Amino acid sequence: MKPPIGSYAVDTSTGQVGRVMGHEGPYVQLRPFGGGREWDCPPEVLREATTTERLRAATAYENRRSRGEVP
Repeated sequence: MKPPIGSYAVDTSTGQVGRVMGHEGPYVQLRPFGGGREWDCPPEVLREATTTERLRAATAYENRRSRGEVP
């Protein structure tokens, strides 16, 4: 699966939700919700993020931001 750029996907090897930023060689580049360092993920361990997973990631980011843990 090579999801479209801008969509959200779950790295099933870590459970982390990320936004698809690009495709580099055999990998898909994901960025954590709210920004941060991208990571490369093999497409065979990706699946599309559900609405609930995207909402959970957004809420977790906003909670960390309100506590001053992220800018």
